[in-house]
Amino acid sequence: MSTALFNLEGKVALVTGATHGLGMAMGKGLAKAGATLVINGHSSQEKIDSALEDYRNHGINALGYRFDVTNETQVADALEAIEKDVGPVDILVNNAGIIRRTPLLEMPIEEWELVLKTDLTGVFTMTRPVAKSMIGRGKGKIINICSMMSELGRNSVGAYAAAKGGLKMLTRNMATEWAKYNIQVNGIGPGYFATSQTAPIRVDGNPMNEFIISRTPAGKWGDPDDLQGATIFLASDASNFVTGQILYVDGGILATIGRPANED
Repeated sequence: MSTALFNLEGKVALVTGATHGLGMAMGKGLAKAGATLVINGHSSQEKIDSALEDYRNHGINALGYRFDVTNETQVADALEAIEKDVGPVDILVNNAGIIRRTPLLEMPIEEWELVLKTDLTGVFTMTRPVAKSMIGRGKGKIINICSMMSELGRNSVGAYAAAKGGLKMLTRNMATEWAKYNIQVNGIGPGYFATSQTAPIRVDGNPMNEFIISRTPAGKWGDPDDLQGATIFLASDASNFVTGQILYVDGGILATIGRPANED
């Protein structure tokens, strides 16, 4: 098979929430495949600048824009600036999101609404203007970052699971409505990955660390770079007849009922 199918040269890829962690890893993968990388952040310009320096240290000249994916005006202004600076978005990766670990009976309604607004409504707000532009050009790739919580429940993450479960179905509905315009909409569901956020529990003796390693058939945490192949595939011509799917990159954890990796 020709590697040309995976070549993203000439494409503009926007990855939201790509100042760190899995978003940054996916952004680097798209850039290595040839795409012009644009990243989004919201918390501070300093964080965006620091991320851009990290990309440069890896030979990637990314562009960064600070805006809130849940704010229609900010999204519209950012997309106008991006199109002026580098061109319209060909590949959109909706990665921005938050999690609040609070049992449902203890969760304030404001916290519930914030998670759903960011993780679900934010994708709706971010994607619609991009999709309209893609429709006008007759092509596009949209990748929504879902979660294992799109399929499973877990204690204390009810709002996150509700949002990610909704995102799975939003992905399928976007795919259904926009396939006729040659736009493919798919999702990626990461498993447990070794990031700076998970560093505090990835230590010997931590019950959660031992649980994840033992219950993941691959027997380890994922490396963030493990997401790059799936992202490039769904962003490239190699996936031109793939739409409405969720690709779980999880070391096999969703394929089992939870038998420890070291059991026969």
